[in-house]
Amino acid sequence: MATPAQPKKIVAPTVSQINAEFVTQLACKYWAPHIKKKSPFDIKTFKKKPDHFPFFFKCILKAALAETDGEFSLHEQTVLLLFLDHCFNSLEVDLIRSQVQQLISLPMWMGLQPARLELELKKTPKLRKFWNLIKKNDEKMDPEAREQAYQERRFLSQLIQKFISVLKSVPLSEPVTMDKVHYCERFIELMIDLEALLPTRRWFNTILDDSHLLVHCYLSNLVHREEDGHLFSQLLDMLKFYTGFEINDQTGNALTENEMTTIHYDRITSLQRAAFAHFPELYDFALSNVAEVDTRESLIKFFGPLSSNTLHQVASYLCLLPTLPKTEDTTFDKEFLLELLVSRHERRISQIQQLNQMPLYPTEKIIWDENIVPTEYYSGEGCLALPKLNLQFLTLHDYLLRNFNLFRLESTYEIRQDIEDSVSRMKPWQSEYGGVVFGGWARMAQPIVAFTVVEVAKPNIGENWPTRVRADVTINLNVRDHIKDEWEGLRKHDVCFLITVRPTKPYGTKFDRRRPFIEQVGLVYVRGCEIQGMLDDKGRVIEDGPEPRPNLRGESRTFRVFLDPNQYQQDMTNTIQNGAEDVYETFNIIMRRKPKENNFKAVLETIRNLMNTDCVVPDWLHDIILGYGDPSSAHYSKMPNQISTLDFNDTFLSIEHLKTSFPGHNVKVTVDDPALQIPPFRITFPVRSGKGKKRKDADGEDEDTEEAKTLIVEPHVIPNRGPYPYNQPKRNTIQFTHTQIEAIRAGMQPGLTMVVGPPGTGKTDVAVQIISNIYHNFPEQRTLIVTHSNQALNQLFEKIMALDIDERHLLRLGHGEEELETEKDFSRYGRVNYVLARRIELLEEVKRLQKSLGVPGDASYTCETAGYFFLYQVMSRWEEYISKVKNKSNTLPDVTEVSTFFPFHEYFANAPQPIFKGRSYEEDMEIAEGCFRHIKKIFTQLEEFRASELLRSGLDRSKYLLVKEAKIIAMTCTHAALKRHDLVKLGFKYDNILMEEAAQILEIETFIPLLLQNPQDGFSRLKRWIMIGDHHQLPPVIKNMAFQKYSNMEQSLFTRFVRVGVPTVDLDAQGRARASLCNLYNWRYKNLGNLPHVQLLPEFSTANAGLLYDFQLINVEDFQGVGESEPNPYFYQNLGEAEYVVALFMYMCLLGYPADKISILTTYNGQKHLIRDIINRRCGSNPLIGRPNKVTTVDRFQGQQNDYILLSLVRTRAVGHLRDVRRLVVAMSRARLGLYIFARVSLFQNCFELTPAFSQLTARPLHLHIIPTEPFPTSRKNGERPSHEVQIIKNMPQMANFVYNMYMHLIQTTHHYHQTLLQLPPAMVEEGEEIQSQETELETEEEAMPVQADVPSLTDAGSSQEASASQTETTPSQTETTPDQTGAGSNPETLSPPSESTATMVGPEAAAAEADTPQDTTSAAEETK
Repeated sequence: MATPAQPKKIVAPTVSQINAEFVTQLACKYWAPHIKKKSPFDIKTFKKKPDHFPFFFKCILKAALAETDGEFSLHEQTVLLLFLDHCFNSLEVDLIRSQVQQLISLPMWMGLQPARLELELKKTPKLRKFWNLIKKNDEKMDPEAREQAYQERRFLSQLIQKFISVLKSVPLSEPVTMDKVHYCERFIELMIDLEALLPTRRWFNTILDDSHLLVHCYLSNLVHREEDGHLFSQLLDMLKFYTGFEINDQTGNALTENEMTTIHYDRITSLQRAAFAHFPELYDFALSNVAEVDTRESLIKFFGPLSSNTLHQVASYLCLLPTLPKTEDTTFDKEFLLELLVSRHERRISQIQQLNQMPLYPTEKIIWDENIVPTEYYSGEGCLALPKLNLQFLTLHDYLLRNFNLFRLESTYEIRQDIEDSVSRMKPWQSEYGGVVFGGWARMAQPIVAFTVVEVAKPNIGENWPTRVRADVTINLNVRDHIKDEWEGLRKHDVCFLITVRPTKPYGTKFDRRRPFIEQVGLVYVRGCEIQGMLDDKGRVIEDGPEPRPNLRGESRTFRVFLDPNQYQQDMTNTIQNGAEDVYETFNIIMRRKPKENNFKAVLETIRNLMNTDCVVPDWLHDIILGYGDPSSAHYSKMPNQISTLDFNDTFLSIEHLKTSFPGHNVKVTVDDPALQIPPFRITFPVRSGKGKKRKDADGEDEDTEEAKTLIVEPHVIPNRGPYPYNQPKRNTIQFTHTQIEAIRAGMQPGLTMVVGPPGTGKTDVAVQIISNIYHNFPEQRTLIVTHSNQALNQLFEKIMALDIDERHLLRLGHGEEELETEKDFSRYGRVNYVLARRIELLEEVKRLQKSLGVPGDASYTCETAGYFFLYQVMSRWEEYISKVKNKSNTLPDVTEVSTFFPFHEYFANAPQPIFKGRSYEEDMEIAEGCFRHIKKIFTQLEEFRASELLRSGLDRSKYLLVKEAKIIAMTCTHAALKRHDLVKLGFKYDNILMEEAAQILEIETFIPLLLQNPQDGFSRLKRWIMIGDHHQLPPVIKNMAFQKYSNMEQSLFTRFVRVGVPTVDLDAQGRARASLCNLYNWRYKNLGNLPHVQLLPEFSTANAGLLYDFQLINVEDFQGVGESEPNPYFYQNLGEAEYVVALFMYMCLLGYPADKISILTTYNGQKHLIRDIINRRCGSNPLIGRPNKVTTVDRFQGQQNDYILLSLVRTRAVGHLRDVRRLVVAMSRARLGLYIFARVSLFQNCFELTPAFSQLTARPLHLHIIPTEPFPTSRKNGERPSHEVQIIKNMPQMANFVYNMYMHLIQTTHHYHQTLLQLPPAMVEEGEEIQSQETELETEEEAMPVQADVPSLTDAGSSQEASASQTETTPSQTETTPDQTGAGSNPETLSPPSESTATMVGPEAAAAEADTPQDTTSAAEETK
């Protein structure tokens, strides 16, 4: 009988392959949804069958330990190490954690040598009890299971031994296979990751120390191989740092400097005791002072002369090595034994000292080190010497340090791009005489004429670097006026870079961007500096201030700059000790950067200052931030200070709204009369004891009684505030859903509240209501609002102003307040001016009140005199009035008395009359008390404003407002990071933090706002932290691919908390888009539905005029044989798509759509500039069409929306960075009523990640269906068949010609209409002159129109790019709006036909000139995701 054929073995793609660009081809082979002949590879195998994973994992462990000359090669075992590393970094996955825990737990100490094991158990007595228990359990196991358990426990110990054998096989100078080097690098990466996580480090650190891995590595040949071992050495330094990290492995507590010193002293003294007791030759060492013998030099002096056997015996006494039998010689080298003892006992500089000695500016050694700052071409295949941000951190110091290093390196990457751009533009060449000549110029860089160090201040006590180093830099500003103004506008604290170039290329050599930069320009040194100011004619620094700057003659300008003292000390030491040249005598270029991208130094200083202070994070947050403990422990239901009764103010619109907002709860209202059951409501919630755990009754069942679900609702009346209309409180008008109410309730309670808000679910409305409710419930508390962008902050502020919050309690910090769409200024100085103006207004009111009461004198002179007037005149009259009208127990109250005796009738004469209604005593008394409250509020505000009379300067007044007056303070996360030092110094205090766009904020920029205040008695006063965001949309912008993916720097704190398992409130009803559009992205969320108005309102139920579908994917094939193009690296464009998008935009405008209701989005900056250029050429100046609301990238449009979105996906060869589902969600969720996507369908429909959206898109026809005879707006319902004829557009040229003919027809029809009007009798035409002028205009328009319409051509692509390069130094306004640059016709009303000219391929330099913010330029890393 023939044996059945074995199925062919299918090899799954490797991680490196998936990370690479050819993932598209792999997808087509394995998992693309629309490929019929796929290989049988399922990427969700273990999710479907989790019971298969343990066996698979054991096979991996076995393969990782196999001999390399057997079944598995070293390269394959390197991949297995990477797999294990990913497993250890994914402990939040239950499937993985259950297997990994068997490798990393107390039983793994079986791998320790017996003496060391005994020593460790003696240190921590409770561990001995556990150890004995483990041994008993092992004895009960059957032999096979016990052997398996022993294998797993010893796995890491055996893996270390395997690595050491591979490491020792690397020769010193002979050729070595890179497989060995890569294996060693990946192994050290695994060790670092195990040491950097507390759950793995707790037991593993002892195993690692007992193996002496570091000593073996530092003595290995690989470290001494300059090229091959460079990355290995850097990784080794990181491992050394983490093995000696300042933490108690067992408790997880951070060790102070004193405790670290004690540990060091204990080690030295134990060595001295062993030496004194057993080694007479070490008596001198044993009797010496510790400080005398704990340096590397002194230890080598004492132990160097000893024999190998003696050194082994010393190590064995310390339980570092097994005991050496007397008759045998040691098998270890003397070099190893000596290094073991010395490295263990030498004095180490503390981590904080190392940090304080670190220069903050990057130098050329770091900027161009590929292991630390990889280029944009990083493919993900190799490992890097970079810290990682994962789920957990050892201590707050570790958390801050990792973020500090990554933030510094990400800034370094951007600095490298700026230096390469500016210096290459300057074209440095070698002159005939060997000097430097600059053949070009750069807007952001200038040649240095003279450089002089003018001051080196003495060091502080205990430091070896100067406190301050200043220098003067002279440049010649022979440039255009606006660029000269930019240089002269450099402000204090702006960062510049001093560069030395020594080019070797002769004059005229062309610069090639694809070749290495340094060797082309001859760059030698880069040093950072900080501007102090520009010098005047007398050599004095011109200070920033209100006074106008002096006009300086000539073009020579000198700037005084601060140099980095740490860097200066290191450079001078190198010059003196090693005879190196003086760096500071060589600089010949100074480079500045855009202010918005140049905040890195201030943020780094903030992080370093945080590490030098005691970071006091609230106890309820500490463990969650580090990633440990119960992730739900900070939820309000588990907080000990939970508040039972809360006033929801205007949150609810009615009692029915309240009842529907708490499904599953029994609502009891304290009043039975339905007429009195009106908002506002106070709600008393049942507060469970025992940190949220339910009590159990006698039967052992959960006691889930009615009481636990009963809410007591008490309607209350807001006290009358006065008789004027403006006294009435502003009210919320939004009917919140029950999940939004839960988010509001959680935000009002103490603790951590996380709200996940999908697109259109009212995140901002929820945030504003939380702020308002906190403001009214806790009037003495202060709330800090932090957002990612100024735009989000302004949206939040505009909604806050619409609620019942006193304007004087609002303050907006930073530079974004200018963009607020209001006449009011909420900046610090704007608030000062408001207070001063309001003070004058109120004093006028006091004057009027004084006059109405007939009181002589000048009570309204100051706030102080007004206070006395209130106390002695107003209060006395009010008390007398109350005594007259108060309800006497034996008589019925007289309604008329309330009005008769009222002392302020004359003052309130300008209020709506009559003030008193006379219907009931209670009503009139409430009105009277409201009038008095109005008066009292005047004097209360004046009392608060007294400080502005005492403080004379605007600065002091603004500080007072910030620290004392403001209750709601708003700023961006960047501003918080920059200004932390100033805020803490002022004594800034706050009780609550609300963060909007939290998923878009960098981890460190989310953390810093928690620490903008000094602790009170060692405790933080922070009570609430509300984070609102959406981790399914785009993360923080990280330009470098390596930091983004390898270091996980794009993970926000919000996303990390979600991964850790912190409870979230998921908003589940959107009100932005049609239900059909919402379906394109709601699959990404748990349970996202639609609000009722999305189905009910006419704008959502009506069809899009002139278009058959409300959303459509339009296939765009190659145009003239070209799909995507790349005029410059990673600057992707697609002319066919760009023309098609603009043609559809023009068509919609001609139908009557408002241009500002249409936005054009694309996924790449190159395409954005191309579309802008085509709009300028085709229709930008035409009043019949105009410009769209925005033409920008998807990334920049996050957080915004518009009615109609036209989206170009650009790519035709590979999917690119739209593969990131988060970008897809943003792209699909920007449109309210219509979404039209232009793309190469065959490419995107085969992308596995995009399947849920593209399966819906491809279900509709892939050709554009239009209804040209249907005007805007239409009465046709969405989904109805139109009564007009439907036309199918098959390609871009057809659409371009159609739009052109449509436009011509419109012009001719309009022209004919005006001709008819002109033929009417004069009496019927009143606007004859106007019609005549319009006719002339139309004739001119017709004359300018070409006779024939063709399609665009690509013939000019190359030359047009050359033209764009000449515009690279233009200002943003020049780039976007100058008609001459864009090629628009001389007549502003002319519509260019498709054939008029080719759309210019705008180069990336123009993009850089146009961009104002870091996000505007899509990095190469983003381009290649």
